[in-house]
Amino acid sequence: MKSLFRIITLIAVSLVAVSCFQEKGRNYQYFPNMYKSASYETYLEYDGDLFENGQEAKLPVEGTVSRGWMPYEYEDSNEGYQNAKANLSNPLPYTEDNVNEGKALYTIYCAICHGDKGDGKGTLAQREKILGIPAYNDAGRAITEGSIYHVMFYGLNNMGSYAVQTNEFERWQIAHYVLDLKRNLNGEPQREFEDAEIENASSMKKGIALRDAQVEHSNEKDSLAKGQDENSASATDDHEASEMSNHETSENN
Repeated sequence: MKSLFRIITLIAVSLVAVSCFQEKGRNYQYFPNMYKSASYETYLEYDGDLFENGQEAKLPVEGTVSRGWMPYEYEDSNEGYQNAKANLSNPLPYTEDNVNEGKALYTIYCAICHGDKGDGKGTLAQREKILGIPAYNDAGRAITEGSIYHVMFYGLNNMGSYAVQTNEFERWQIAHYVLDLKRNLNGEPQREFEDAEIENASSMKKGIALRDAQVEHSNEKDSLAKGQDENSASATDDHEASEMSNHETSENN
């Protein structure tokens, strides 16, 4: 009798297990919460009218910009290049720190093609991987700080854009150092450093380079204020609990 009961039980369990089998789906899940997220996944598609086009991820509202980012007003065209060359100026003060940082960034991103001296004889040029790289003092180019920044932002000819590898602050630092190389190639004297601090907003012509620092400072203030609010709320709760305890003690007495 016991054997018959075991056989029946085994058959019933087997039928239940087989009835859940699916050829095109996962049949058994160990810890299903590891496979199915409780929250909506950014790039998954969902059925129904929950999300427009069935996808959770959406494009930003038209006209919005990322926090800490400022649109570049010169277009990627020959006219835009000429306008930037003539009108765009470096908002960073010409300090020793900025030039040194520009040199370090130049060595990383630019020297491989333009050379350590800016003479167009970088490693790739010497190996004839890229030909026709002009020197910074080439008369036909007559580069300016505006044209340097514009080319780093958009790229030009064989040179690609470096807007992803460098931020706005770093590109202006590189522009300072590139003009130093141009002066050295022309045999001109070293430009005197300005007596200005990067952190001093009054030393900036437009204050562009300080935007990230201001955003970071704002975030720190927000975090500090949030912490103070939490501490205040905690103190209020403790005070209320103490008042209730005193009130109960008074009633008992």
